[in-house]
Amino acid sequence: MSIPPEAFVLPPATRGSLQQRIRQMVTEGVLAGRFRAGQKMPSSRGLAQHLGISRITVTLAYAELVSSDYLTARGRSGYFVSESAPRAPEVPLRAPRVESGEFQRLIAGRFQGLAQIDRPADWEGYAHNFIYGQTDPSLFDHQNWRLCAVRALGRKDFAALTQDYYDRDDPLLIEHVLRTILPRRGIAAGEDEVLLTMGAQNGLWITTQVLLGQGRRGVIENPGYSGLRGILAASGTEAISVDIDTDGLPPDAIPKGVDVVFTTASHQCPTNATMPLDRRLALLEAAGREGFVIVEDDYEFEMSFLKPVSPALKSLDTEGRVVYVGSFSKSVFPGMRLGYLVGPPSFIKAARALRLMMLRHPPGHIQRTMAYFLSLGHYDSLINRMRNAYRRRRQVMEEAILAHGLTVAGQGGFGGSSFWMKAPEAVDTEVLAERLRAEGVLLEPGRAFFDPARPVRNHYRLAYSSSTPVRIPDGVAKIASGIQRGLG
Repeated sequence: MSIPPEAFVLPPATRGSLQQRIRQMVTEGVLAGRFRAGQKMPSSRGLAQHLGISRITVTLAYAELVSSDYLTARGRSGYFVSESAPRAPEVPLRAPRVESGEFQRLIAGRFQGLAQIDRPADWEGYAHNFIYGQTDPSLFDHQNWRLCAVRALGRKDFAALTQDYYDRDDPLLIEHVLRTILPRRGIAAGEDEVLLTMGAQNGLWITTQVLLGQGRRGVIENPGYSGLRGILAASGTEAISVDIDTDGLPPDAIPKGVDVVFTTASHQCPTNATMPLDRRLALLEAAGREGFVIVEDDYEFEMSFLKPVSPALKSLDTEGRVVYVGSFSKSVFPGMRLGYLVGPPSFIKAARALRLMMLRHPPGHIQRTMAYFLSLGHYDSLINRMRNAYRRRRQVMEEAILAHGLTVAGQGGFGGSSFWMKAPEAVDTEVLAERLRAEGVLLEPGRAFFDPARPVRNHYRLAYSSSTPVRIPDGVAKIASGIQRGLG
């Protein structure tokens, strides 16, 4: 029995080249059981005419499907679905799924009820995207990243790609972190003081699991990173919110009897305030006097383009009280999910043991690719390009904000990639964001950054990392108009 050409529909163009899409179309049909072993495929000419493509494209795709044993060629008879092609297992019909109530008892709401920032999956389709943490593909060095990735796939790097590092990290990447990344922040560290993570979020989770838990107390900034609040809540840690001021976290506001203090000293999240040097020293002095440790989340240190970067808290730490959390994801691309922890050897040893139980180590290929991207200078070139672009975008957004009379709540004098904004008290920015979405504008309401016990609803964040300068003014104008309409 022959399969008619009409049974074939090409996957979307986003799935790859024409040959790749033809292979996907056939393999999915075989695996789903639509195409059975022994069935004859359409001729290359017939399928090409049906799809409106070149016959040679179909012929080449068929040849690759033969080599992977999805198809077999029988002389002049044509191509057939292979008798030994992979098949989807026969799954018997089953009753609709039910869920035991025991799951709700065991989960007990531990991961529910926390305010989250709504970031729609189709953000790229909006004309004015001011969502934080997304990237502009035009700024990324696709060609050199691809070359590094291909090099990391080579025979010379086969062990780095395929072996189980167990609890270790790629020594080549660790070398470049120690030699080129940390010294820029004034940090000197040894191999036993660094651990790679799956991004800063994973680093914060590991740190919390190692240092905190039931019966322990952690200080978080208010407003502050909403993801950290969720991590602490899930661990059973008592989270104590301390209000920040224009210079970030005030050391004299930290209550006694806390175990860990979390701070975003370089670019406070979300206000972008940079903690001055005298306050950094005061915070370290308080840590020694009161007996707590500090977790420094330096998630955006590369984006200090308005003034020279401030020394990291970790670089000023003479008593071994600071754990430094860094990330490549913000400066390269968010989906990479690669970061690092720097801390005393005893902490890193415990964190390494925990990571071993959880995920062993980040994938070897991404580690080696990043190592080459650093060693060949592509990382520095990318950072310079991003800084220049962000400086221009920040200027355009600042001018638009001023022109439309909007209020900046946190200036961020060292750079960053966003503005922290304040609307009139009567404006609920969650309602504002929902209304503006229908006009092609995405912004981040601020409630999720505040202590849930003291919610604030009239703040919002505007990021410019993925917004082109030509679109920023019109987007800001729509936000100003939306606020005025909300005031009615």
